[in-house]
Amino acid sequence: AGRTDRRAMILATFHLPTLNAALNALAALLLLAGFVAIRRRRKELHRRCMLAALTTSALFLVSYVTHKAIVAIHTPFPGIGVARTVYFVILITHTVLAAAVVPLALRVVVHARRERWVQHRRLARITFPIWVYVSVTGVVIWWMLYSGTFAPSEPLPTPAGG
Repeated sequence: AGRTDRRAMILATFHLPTLNAALNALAALLLLAGFVAIRRRRKELHRRCMLAALTTSALFLVSYVTHKAIVAIHTPFPGIGVARTVYFVILITHTVLAAAVVPLALRVVVHARRERWVQHRRLARITFPIWVYVSVTGVVIWWMLYSGTFAPSEPLPTPAGG
């Protein structure tokens, strides 16, 4: 049992964040492909891209919750100064909008399934940019946390006597 727990911890620590970023990137690409498809009046391709984006985002959510359940609720940002402020602005907007996009996207799908095209288009115009922002900023957050770009190059000085 200990060996299995260790493998799960290693998987969650090192691979799930990268998988999550990849799923976010794929969702963003699928959303953009779906947007282009509907602009070109390719409705079936649009439908497939958007359902694939929804599925990809759902897989992301499962992987993200799994990572947080195994590792920790909070992954500390390694950077300092302006980078830290930028990170938290992105993180806060990403988190708030991610919570909002779930019911919005589901509602857009319900309108499409019921062929309520006016309501579908109206809500999709709001949901689409939010969903793209959440997907792209998910990748940015991963990069800021795990790329090593923002890690201090030298240990921070410790106070005298401590």
